[in-house]
Amino acid sequence: MFQGQAKAALELWQSVVPEFKILEYAEFTEGEMTGQVMSARISIGGSEWMLNDSPPVHDFTFTPSASFYIECDDETQLRELAEELGDQIMMPIDDYGFGRLFTWIADPFGVSWQLNLAE
Repeated sequence: MFQGQAKAALELWQSVVPEFKILEYAEFTEGEMTGQVMSARISIGGSEWMLNDSPPVHDFTFTPSASFYIECDDETQLRELAEELGDQIMMPIDDYGFGRLFTWIADPFGVSWQLNLAE
């Protein structure tokens, strides 16, 4: 649930995230929220998610305890995704013992992403 940033998040994700698809999309057509996302259904690697811009303002945002996880094809892909998505770095790119490289980041909207390159 975004507060006016859902469209920008969708645009970023669609431009950089592999296997990203917008399955359904509707915008508010009148009132204060005209042009914002009323509802969207997306798929990332076959996992489906719903999102929207919230009409009521709220004091919470996304928590990193729920995150998208991408198993990258190679080091270049991992580094490019980290560069394009990473606004906040929670775990820098490194070998943490459960894959060749891993990073945990949050995008500019506060959505958490874990990027891994297996052995």
